[in-house]
Amino acid sequence: MRIFENHNMKNHSNMRVGGIAKKFIEVENKEELKDIFEKNKNIFLIGNGTNTLIDDGELDITFVSLKALNRIEELSEGLVRVEAGLDFNKLIAFMNRNNYTGLENLAGIPGSVGGLVYMNGGAYGSEIFDCIKEVEIFDENHEIKTLRKEDIKFSYRSTEIQEKKWVIISAIFEFKRGFDLKKVIEIQALRESKQPLDKPNLGSTFKNPKGDFSARLISEAGLKGTKIGGAEISPKHPNFIVNNGNATFEDISKILSFVKTKIKELYNIQLEEEIIVLKNENM
Repeated sequence: MRIFENHNMKNHSNMRVGGIAKKFIEVENKEELKDIFEKNKNIFLIGNGTNTLIDDGELDITFVSLKALNRIEELSEGLVRVEAGLDFNKLIAFMNRNNYTGLENLAGIPGSVGGLVYMNGGAYGSEIFDCIKEVEIFDENHEIKTLRKEDIKFSYRSTEIQEKKWVIISAIFEFKRGFDLKKVIEIQALRESKQPLDKPNLGSTFKNPKGDFSARLISEAGLKGTKIGGAEISPKHPNFIVNNGNATFEDISKILSFVKTKIKELYNIQLEEEIIVLKNENM
């Protein structure tokens, strides 16, 4: 493992906001996890940081990264073991090369495989658990276990893994043949046309309430373009909050609260964050 003390976390969040961590540990072997979790407190597992808003200032948090665990292994026809630290779009590229299908609708999502499995990430009617067969985890008893999909509770943007704060080490995917390159190109073009990818952001900020869309509610409420400090509700996609260059954790937190309050007042709907908001006092 590699250990860094007093580590700047700003560049570990896609929002480009974050303070100084007590410690940042890069895992190089899954067997190191037991030692890390027994010798450290206030641990937070950080993936690509594409959906994590990190508090400013001094952080009494030990961040653990699995980015070095990034191998892909084809076990047999259609069965592929992928380590948690792999960038998700490298898995899409692997599927293209090997003519596997099943996750094309998720193409372009910026995150690690482990991060997407952790929260059952998805887009355009598909989710990553559609193709999951097994997940290898490090549990609260500091044991490495393999769980079958049918033994894991998961739902829209939520999993038992997230609730119990297990660490995802790897996942086995079950694919069929027939990669849809045309679909991937369409999805990526759609993302570029509708999402503010030119500014720091954390993707979809709020979960869609049942039977509706957060973006529609925020737009209808007239909140597009609202600014607080350096943070802004994107005029391009109202379920995205962007950093215009100098946003602070407080700026973004205030916008989150503002949106939830307004939507509750206007529609009696309580929005929930899809992003992870990491406050120092919560650890």
